[in-house]
Amino acid sequence: MQKDIHPKYFPEAKVTCACGNKFTVGSTKEKIEVEICSACHPFYTGGDKIVDTAGRVERFRARAAKVGTKVSAKKIAKKAKKK
Repeated sequence: MQKDIHPKYFPEAKVTCACGNKFTVGSTKEKIEVEICSACHPFYTGGDKIVDTAGRVERFRARAAKVGTKVSAKKIAKKAKKK
């Protein structure tokens, strides 16, 4: 291995999450700031967290509900014609 080419290793690097959680890891950076960690990530917490920008999720759900009713109405009409 060549000398003086590797970064300094910090075995007790401090990680700070946006949710306020703090923990230590080994890293080449002394301080790390993250937006999401295992304490607040929906996969680990089991919660459902949707980041809604300008109501896009609500508009999508409204469109999906509207399409769902049209499809079911068409299916009912087809079944009525067959009988």
